Amino acid sequence: MILVTGGTGLVGSHLLFELSKSQQNIRAIYRTKKNIEQVKTIFSYYTDSVESHFDKIEWVEADLNDIPKLTDAFEGIKQVYHCAALISFDPNDYYNLRETNISGTANIVNLSVINAIEKLCYVSSVATMGYDPVEITEETTWNSEDIQSVYAITKYEAEMEVWRGIQEGVPSVIVNPGVILGPGFFESGSGELFKRVHNGLRFSTNGVTGYIGVGDVIESMILVMNGDYKNERYIIVAENLSVLDFTGLISNAFNITPPKKIASQWMFAFAWRLDWLKNKLTGKKRRLTKNLSKTLSTKSFYSSAKFLETKTDFKFTPISKVVSEVCQVFSKEASTS
Repeated sequence: MILVTGGTGLVGSHLLFELSKSQQNIRAIYRTKKNIEQVKTIFSYYTDSVESHFDKIEWVEADLNDIPKLTDAFEGIKQVYHCAALISFDPNDYYNLRETNISGTANIVNLSVINAIEKLCYVSSVATMGYDPVEITEETTWNSEDIQSVYAITKYEAEMEVWRGIQEGVPSVIVNPGVILGPGFFESGSGELFKRVHNGLRFSTNGVTGYIGVGDVIESMILVMNGDYKNERYIIVAENLSVLDFTGLISNAFNITPPKKIASQWMFAFAWRLDWLKNKLTGKKRRLTKNLSKTLSTKSFYSSAKFLETKTDFKFTPISKVVSEVCQVFSKEASTS
C-alpha cells in the first residue's frame, strides 16, 4: 500500500489522481475535511469519472505531529510519498514552519524506520539548494551564513531528517522542484501569481528562478520511487526564467498587457519595510519580506542534468504550455464563479 501525506495540496492531489489510475492501494492523509472537496476538483480536470478514482483512496485524518494517528496510517504501508509541508515566507510563521516541516518530517521518517518502509520519496524545494551565480546543482554548497528564508531553513532541516532516515535503513529519494505550476490552487502559492497577473500587475523583476509543471513533478516522483533510484536528491526544473518573462507568459495566455516596469532595489527596500509596518499595525500576514525581496531579484540558474542523465528520454513540458493550460483552467473557473 502507498501512503501520501499532504494529499489535499497541489502536489499531493495531482499525485493521487495519477496513482488512482493504477491498481495499487492508496491511503492519503488530510487535516480538514473541507480540503478533500478540492481534490475532487483537481480530479475533474482530468476525468469525468471523478468518484470512481476518488473512491480508490482511503482517507485518514491525521496531523503530522499526531503520533497515534500517524502510527495507524502507516499500517500495511510499503511506499511513502511525503508531500505535506507548510509554505510561508513570513518570519512570524517560523515556529509553525518548524513544527510542520521539521518535526512532522522527523515523525514520518521515524515511522518509516519502525515499519521498514521499502522507499520514501520526499518533496523538498530548490529553496534548499546553495547558490552559485553560474549554475546551481545538487553539489552546490548550502551556506548557513547566507540570508535564508524561514521556509528554506525549515525545508533544509527537513531534508536532514530524511538523510538521517537513510542512515537508519530507509531507502529514500529527495526531489527538489523549482516553482511548481499547476491548476486548482489560485489563492495561494504559485497559483496566486496567476490571479495577480490576471487582475493587473504593474511591476515585475529581472530575478531568475526555475519553474516546472506539476505533471512533470508527479512523473518524476513516480519514476524515482519505482526505478532504481535511492539515497539521492534530484533537482527537477524544466526552465529557468526571469520573473519578467514568466509574468509575460501568463499575460500572453490571458491576452492582457504584461507588466513592463522593473522594480528597483530601492522599491523593494521600501516595499518590504512598509509590509513589515503594516503587519505590526494591523496584524495582517506578511506578503513581502527582506528575504523574499532578495530572492525575487536574484538570478538563480538550476540544473536538472543529474536527473536527466538517469532518464535520458525524459522530456519536461515547456513552461509556456504549462502556463497556457493553467490559465485556461483559471479563466474557466473565474467565468463560473
